[in-house]
Amino acid sequence: MLDTVSPERLLARADLCARWAGLTLGVVVAQRLGAMGGETALAMRFVTAITAFGLSAVGGVLLGDSLTLAPQEAVRTAALTPRRVRDHVPPRMAPLLLFQTACLLALLTVGTFAASADAAGRTGRAITVTCRSVARPLGPWPGIYYATPLLASLAVGTAACVWALRRIAHRPGDNQQRHDRSWAITAAWGLLVSSQLLIVLGMIGRVLSRTTCAGMLGNVTALVIYPLSLVTLFSLGWCLFTIVVPRAVGDE
Repeated sequence: MLDTVSPERLLARADLCARWAGLTLGVVVAQRLGAMGGETALAMRFVTAITAFGLSAVGGVLLGDSLTLAPQEAVRTAALTPRRVRDHVPPRMAPLLLFQTACLLALLTVGTFAASADAAGRTGRAITVTCRSVARPLGPWPGIYYATPLLASLAVGTAACVWALRRIAHRPGDNQQRHDRSWAITAAWGLLVSSQLLIVLGMIGRVLSRTTCAGMLGNVTALVIYPLSLVTLFSLGWCLFTIVVPRAVGDE
């Protein structure tokens, strides 16, 4: 007798393949963008590569979620307790990812206001540092030039993930299924946020490493960005692991 595979298992495999396909496409596109030549600045190539990777990961997870079968049995239309998105997202990682998003927005805002023109006169790409009465621009700096694609992709990814989370919370299905898919979408959004935050922290850290005249503000900034980088690396690993496994990992 031939073994048969249930449609639910086939769709579970398709969901996993869609997640892997999104990550693979993101790696390929990021590699192509990072290897672009011409007049495009190296830092901007990294920014576009990271952005493309994060959006591809989000797209793969959303594609996998769209393959979810609607339940065939009768579904009750009334419930004692309304479903909420926050009841299905990771209880510990979701606040951490929101904190990282706030840090990213704060750094981009401060970086935009503190940015200046680089040595070639292009605005929003460097910060002017005065050392021994000599002012010189240092970059790359997360000014408006780099902040624009980061903020645009973050807005698109956040809107898509919020829509998907609301759709999952209110559609028919069992709680375990809603739990697993909500975790996967949260992880995809977190991958976008964490990767962008890492590249912004890398820009600031590189500028600080190239000057000895940053003063107290530079020391305070270093004390903040280096521990934040370690936390971001941890969340990035969690997000990747959550996406690539068939079911969301536990948060205990």
